Amino acid sequence: MKTQEIKFKNLDKNYSILIGSDILKILPNKIRSICPRTKKVALIFDKGIPNKYRKNISKNLKKYELLSYNFKANEKTKSLKSVEFLLNKLLEKNFSRSDLIIAIGGGITIDLVGFVASIFKRGVNFISIPTTLLSQVDAAVGGKTGVNSIYGKNLIGSFSQPKLVISDTDFLKSLKKKEMVCGYAEILKHAIINDKNFFKWLKLNTKYIFSYDSKKLIYAIKKSCKIKLSFVNKDVNEKNLRMILNFGHTFAHAIEVKNNYSKNITHGEAVLTGMILAVKLSIIKKVCNKKTLKDLMEIYTANNLNYTLKKYKKNKEINSLIPYLKNDKKNNDEKINFILLNKIGKTTAPNKYKISINELKKNIKYFTRY
Repeated sequence: MKTQEIKFKNLDKNYSILIGSDILKILPNKIRSICPRTKKVALIFDKGIPNKYRKNISKNLKKYELLSYNFKANEKTKSLKSVEFLLNKLLEKNFSRSDLIIAIGGGITIDLVGFVASIFKRGVNFISIPTTLLSQVDAAVGGKTGVNSIYGKNLIGSFSQPKLVISDTDFLKSLKKKEMVCGYAEILKHAIINDKNFFKWLKLNTKYIFSYDSKKLIYAIKKSCKIKLSFVNKDVNEKNLRMILNFGHTFAHAIEVKNNYSKNITHGEAVLTGMILAVKLSIIKKVCNKKTLKDLMEIYTANNLNYTLKKYKKNKEINSLIPYLKNDKKNNDEKINFILLNKIGKTTAPNKYKISINELKKNIKYFTRY
């Protein structure tokens, strides 16, 4: 299948997202084209990347002075301590603003390295090579970078676009289903908030995504990226419209923080739980009907995703999230800012549903009805 290209255009920032199978070989030519003054390249690899990819990428870029570092990526190392470590490595090697940093890994690696690139000497060239389904449809698209704090997830960061994104689906062959579920959650979210026809396509084709069908994967990744960019292009810095992309994430981030970013629950699994909780809240607020929840649950059931919902079926467990919901970065005026769902393909407007803690506690007692 021919390499697919999506172009991001916004003010002074233009770059391409390339999607396909076995496309890493195009990297040297792309660097020469978009970063002609580059002499040094920092390769920041996720430690989980198979050695063959590390060797091939390093070999293909041997004409440059290379700094290579293997990063142990997890939510706890996604921290200011790691940022400082990488900044010092770049300073030791005397990197300049015309040089290049390449992140090769999942969303944590891309978020952190993108943040480093955005603040090193006030901005250095950055290329993203996402290696998980989640990072190919989320972290590598849209320019959000950042790290975690003890107070919550992604509370320290910046908006900074890369020079190029290369999403090679060959990386996905080494992923376990749990990691594929992580990315699938974001694909499903994009369909739910924006495209009912894509949602119908997912009902029929999700099983092929989990069986690593290359053509179906490339289609789903491209479609998902296009939906996300349709929001990002109109609201790069998340002042209004882009907030819709946070559907399900208010609950999801609270779940992750409550569980201390445990490996037992991934970001995608938290999002799958968070979206169902958000739909239930939408029904309680009378902006959505029960049929929408039923349609969504059909996808969960058909693809064995119900396991993500087991822990938050009772009011007690849902209530336990409230202290963590308070610290969500989208909150203001002491209220929690929720994106709710009207129907498949359409959400409520940003900032329309700001719910106080007391009001949320009253609403939660009705969650178990659905």
